[in-house]
Amino acid sequence: MTRTAEERRHEIVRAARATGSVDVTALAAELGVAKETIRRDLRSLEDHGLVRRTHGGAYPVESAGFETTLAFRSTSQVPEKRRIAAAAAELLGDAETVFVDEGFTPQLIAEALPGDRPLTVVTASLPVAGALAGADHIQVLLLGGRVRSGTLATVDHWTTRMLSGFVLDLAYIGANGISREHGLTTPDPTVGEVKAQAIRAARRTVFAGVHTKFGAVSFCRFAEVGSLEAIVTSTLLPAAEAHRYALLGPQVIRV
Repeated sequence: MTRTAEERRHEIVRAARATGSVDVTALAAELGVAKETIRRDLRSLEDHGLVRRTHGGAYPVESAGFETTLAFRSTSQVPEKRRIAAAAAELLGDAETVFVDEGFTPQLIAEALPGDRPLTVVTASLPVAGALAGADHIQVLLLGGRVRSGTLATVDHWTTRMLSGFVLDLAYIGANGISREHGLTTPDPTVGEVKAQAIRAARRTVFAGVHTKFGAVSFCRFAEVGSLEAIVTSTLLPAAEAHRYALLGPQVIRV
């Protein structure tokens, strides 16, 4: 059966969202078209904000209609995320009260925090709270609210109201996308509100994320790049691109 370009592109997006990435060669064989046709499809899909192209393929952009689950994130780019989390934890300094965001990289940051001195961790993430609840010197404050099934984190007015009562030394923030033009973005407005409130409550904010987050734009903007003290990512983000983010204010650390 010959597919129209629209049908073919719909199939490409579906495949990317199902598996986390697609390959030009494999798509060309599966859909029975030339590689150049697939490359044109991917360019069009990237122009519409549905995928990000890579060398030889593409991966889906998280949007109002699509968001990966915590279970998927915990199997994707794990070595890079562990390096980033360890470097982010080293930025703790003398902070005594810390917000740790939802998501797998923030969870790794929480697990890398020092357990030998008093620390209060505020989080909306059930996995973060669970990972730290047994630590001797860490007090955990879990924010109440509606639990989102995909991320196991709380949202809505209960969550933001509780956060608004705190003054925090440091916030570790994640995002689905970060770009110089559109700042930090996430697909869900309720998640964006929690992140924005955490940043308002914190004296210092650190963003930690893998290189594929950069240049990606999702639905809801919750912060500007200039509001960050530091960005922690990996050396897979080119040095020239890291420098462009640093010009907006934050220290950019590549590990």
